[in-house]
Amino acid sequence: MDVLILAGGLSHERDVSVRSGRRVAEELRDRGLKVEVRDVDTGLLPALREHADAVVWPLLHGASGEDGSLQALLELTGARYVGTRSKEARVAWVKPVAKAVYGGEDAATPDFVTLPQSLFREVGADQVLDAIVQRFGLPLVVKPARGGSALGVSLVRERDQLARAMVHCFAYGDNAMIETAVDGTEIAVSVIGTGDGARALAPVEIVCDGPYDYDARYNPGRVEYFTPARLDESATATVTDAALAVHRRLGLRDLSRVDMILDGQGRAQVLDINIAPGLTETSLLPQAAAGSGEDLGALYESIVRGVTAH
Repeated sequence: MDVLILAGGLSHERDVSVRSGRRVAEELRDRGLKVEVRDVDTGLLPALREHADAVVWPLLHGASGEDGSLQALLELTGARYVGTRSKEARVAWVKPVAKAVYGGEDAATPDFVTLPQSLFREVGADQVLDAIVQRFGLPLVVKPARGGSALGVSLVRERDQLARAMVHCFAYGDNAMIETAVDGTEIAVSVIGTGDGARALAPVEIVCDGPYDYDARYNPGRVEYFTPARLDESATATVTDAALAVHRRLGLRDLSRVDMILDGQGRAQVLDINIAPGLTETSLLPQAAAGSGEDLGALYESIVRGVTAH
């Protein structure tokens, strides 16, 4: 079987994508598959025609790989590809929309509001910020309504930090999502498969020496991971059930990662969904596979071969 991995792109997460593509290619080649890695550029469509029988694995992070546009192009060409289809990807990519779809008793989500940058100019930034604090209190988390890898995300503990956090957020998009910060244990659950056949890998517990930001995620040393997470049987079931509920409600396919906080009341508070999770040497899905006792190359091969059943 031939595999065409798409990695790179022009988003802020290009470097992560390149590293993910390289690692997946190595694992698949070790399994005896023929793999080509290429960027998304003017040569993409000719390459898809040349590799018409290949399974395409889009490993682009950020808008170009997760907002449904690349998936729509692959669908136009008739390519077989790994991952969520374009319509469902568009829903998952917009965090406030995704929250409205997956939120439920078994997959709670922090209270939030989404506001465009233009509103702050029209109404007056200080007045809007005051209204936010009055409504939600502190601490707060400010993040772009679209995006990944914690780019543009800030934890705000004091009112005078809020304006700076909004400026940082708007550097990555025109809409900001401000949500209540939740205390608890940070957990990531990776899901493999589709629909009723989906299954959760071992939860990963994340302990960071500060915010779990871009630097902490992709540069070793600031974070300690526990796989499987240090949870009892009941808590493990809570977080895995929440991840499976999100994956199925959003109609995700093949693989995803659901990030959440297990709060003091034992509820899984879902923070984010990744339809193209990072697969670098420090990424969470490979750690989850290892914690589940799975061979990573065999897992990736099963994902690729499963595409033929779509």
